[in-house]
Amino acid sequence: MSGLTSYLSGQAAENSIAADYERRGQKIAAQRWRGTYGEIDLVARDGDTIVFVEVKKSRDFLRAAERITPAQLKRIHATACEFLESEPKRQLTPCRFDVALVDAQGETQIIENALAY
Repeated sequence: MSGLTSYLSGQAAENSIAADYERRGQKIAAQRWRGTYGEIDLVARDGDTIVFVEVKKSRDFLRAAERITPAQLKRIHATACEFLESEPKRQLTPCRFDVALVDAQGETQIIENALAY
């Protein structure tokens, strides 16, 4: 897959997942939020809870899930901590880390509270 094709495919997957969260009543606060340590694909609000979403697309759900590395987990958590500093309760803000998987057919699977650190 070319760089542009991969980028557009990833963007389409993120847009699909963002629409899914919104259908479930969760407002998208940011898409591709960039901090000092990296980027969070989606940031949603589920009531008072901030939801950090890592979107992974591959041929199938298993391959998508396998693309999450320990180094990526560290980056996601560090970036999430940076995002929380802008919230009124800062680091005391309730949050969770979801993984959203997208397969080659565009089917999605969202795993809430999937990333523990």
